[in-house]
Amino acid sequence: MTILLYDLVGSDTTRPFSPHCWKVAMALAHKGLDYRTMPTRFLEVPDIEGGASKTVPVIRDGDAVVPDSFTIALHLEHAYPDRPSLFGGAGGEAHARFIERWSQLTIHPYLSVAALTALHGMQDETNAAYFRQSREARYGRPLEEVTAARDAGLSAFRASLEPLRGMLAYQPWIGGTAPLFADYIVFGAFQWARIATPYTLLDDADPVAEWFGRCLNLHNGLGLSVAAAA
Repeated sequence: MTILLYDLVGSDTTRPFSPHCWKVAMALAHKGLDYRTMPTRFLEVPDIEGGASKTVPVIRDGDAVVPDSFTIALHLEHAYPDRPSLFGGAGGEAHARFIERWSQLTIHPYLSVAALTALHGMQDETNAAYFRQSREARYGRPLEEVTAARDAGLSAFRASLEPLRGMLAYQPWIGGTAPLFADYIVFGAFQWARIATPYTLLDDADPVAEWFGRCLNLHNGLGLSVAAAA
């Protein structure tokens, strides 16, 4: 049975951008599972599966409706144990939990700033109004002022990636010798920014940029199926 993934989009339904939905898309491809996407805009999320979640991603897998990217990865791991593992065992699951928290606290805050006005521009009129109201309430100032701070923060952001950069000096993937869900967690964040804005986040020679390029080519180039923002 084909799995249904509710995938966050803006006015262009062919450009899904949510970092968390991208984690799940990569996890489904890693497992070799058939799935289809349901393009979903911000204001449509509360109606998914009768109000199953306030956020995306959400999947329907047969009778199971599962929200939250990490919970979905665990569901896929346990429901399809005969398929390639997303964690490589309990230790990999614990490792991925750490990577998830590190990504949320280290990578996402800066990328949110760098891509904020571009993400607003990707929405249709009604969803753009919702996006502006909700994000300006969160940041306490206009979107344009938030994104204007990205140049000043770029050097510190790049420096904050040193733990990842150092890890990649010893192994090609966050998962070790092959990609695991931990890689997809960080990939989702950078894919979010890549699709939203052409702003240069990483130097081309950065090992993190090289790793991200390898991620884009995984699973028959799934990450490249959506072009970078021009």
